[in-house]
Amino acid sequence: MFACIDIAKENKKFQYKLIRKGATAGLFGDSIAWLVFAGVVLSCDKITRAEIPLAAFKDVSAFKLYMSDVGLLSSFTGILWENIVKNQLSDLYKGALAENYAAQTLKSSGYELYYWTSDSPAAEVDFLIQKEGKILPIEVKSGKNVSAKSLKHFQKMYEPTKVIRLSEKNFGTDGNVFAVPLYAVFCI
Repeated sequence: MFACIDIAKENKKFQYKLIRKGATAGLFGDSIAWLVFAGVVLSCDKITRAEIPLAAFKDVSAFKLYMSDVGLLSSFTGILWENIVKNQLSDLYKGALAENYAAQTLKSSGYELYYWTSDSPAAEVDFLIQKEGKILPIEVKSGKNVSAKSLKHFQKMYEPTKVIRLSEKNFGTDGNVFAVPLYAVFCI
């Protein structure tokens, strides 16, 4: 089943039709639920509104799946450690690995995973978690280019008190944006 999932696509929302033409949740929903329950994949649910509680605003028709382990993902996709160390991956795959790593680490820290999108303008925030009674948006960047139009759009709409940006950059702040290095996701 995972052979149908391309981590490098821009639209990472799970699509049943990629498994088989005409496939639906009724046909494969139980299989996906089993993979989530077994800990093979992590589910990240789309929310329609960034308000407490996030679970109340879950869009049951849209979700993303992440592998539960970046090592398994790398093995499954044929990425060797040498490719990573020698910086031989495309930016798209680096981003996909970074996002999967963040999902894996946030989930292992006990957070439920959500993401947010808007239609106009097209924007997406990689993760939203609830922490200490507040919503914390998290944007993942695989490199040092940390431009995040989607995050700025989210900030204008919802005015969060704190925003996390994960990247290769070191710890720092810029207003209410807290820069956290990718290696330190566990600190969130």
